Amino acid sequence: MGGDDAPSVVIEGALRAARSAAEPLSIQLFGPEVELLAALGNRATSAVEIVDAPQVIGMAESPVAAVRAKPRSSIHHGLQANLAGRADAFLSAGNTGAIVAAAQFILGRLPGVVRPSIPSYYPTVKGVCLVLDVGSNMDSKPEHLLQFAQMGSAYARFLLDLKEPAVGLLSVGEEPGKGNELVKGAYDLFRAAPNIRFVGNMEGRDIMHHGADVVVCDGFVGNVVLKLGESVMTAVPELIRQEMVAKGLDMKYMDAFRQVFGGLKRRFNPEYYGGGSPLLGVDGTVFILHGSSQARAVERCILMAARAATTQLKAAISSALKKAA
Repeated sequence: MGGDDAPSVVIEGALRAARSAAEPLSIQLFGPEVELLAALGNRATSAVEIVDAPQVIGMAESPVAAVRAKPRSSIHHGLQANLAGRADAFLSAGNTGAIVAAAQFILGRLPGVVRPSIPSYYPTVKGVCLVLDVGSNMDSKPEHLLQFAQMGSAYARFLLDLKEPAVGLLSVGEEPGKGNELVKGAYDLFRAAPNIRFVGNMEGRDIMHHGADVVVCDGFVGNVVLKLGESVMTAVPELIRQEMVAKGLDMKYMDAFRQVFGGLKRRFNPEYYGGGSPLLGVDGTVFILHGSSQARAVERCILMAARAATTQLKAAISSALKKAA
């Protein structure tokens, strides 16, 4: 029931995932049964099961209040299925704050985890890097950033197939003494950590030049970075058009630019990297999609979540944190 176009795009994505998966999938759709049956129509399949969850947490609701007031929501029931082993993974495009709060309440955190974190994917000249945290922790401490680095490294090994991902700390300068107290405190912890390959401070301009495989920052900065990236592919084509008009260039060349930026825009689309992001640090397998996700993103996220469950991503993160303890 989460997302701008739910439940139709979620149902369509689930049906696509059931058809395209290399191995058989059993997909459960949580939400008001009557509404989901109507949306599913005559496309019913044995691979997709509807589970009645009569309450819905809206995108604009207060996360903590909604989690307490709506225990029969689709988010609650889905997470409880993951906890009980009736589902190997849970994913939602719903209220991010509610998912994070409910996941910690129902699943709990992995041993030693203080703050779960959400990574995101950023296109670079050499492929992609992970940026975390991108919004689940607006106020962090140095030790929180260290855990983000450790969990991000474990996820980069899973996602990018890297044995030793390079970790960078986002700051206002490359020198060790640059940054606010949070960054300077985190720098010392990163440098002493034995289980991450720390390559030092990096600046915002280094992200798309692939200054590191994993870029660590607090959630406030990370969310600004994420939203700035999303704006690139809408603003740059318009800036080019304005310059072409100002210089009196033939607009037929704009078609070529549109083709180029069409491919580049795809690399800024979350579905290009699996459709959604995991909630790292909770004692379960949870993926969060963007609220505007369409069926293709839902399909890819379901397949990514299945892969994470079968390859024991949670165990890999837990192991990385134990080695750091």
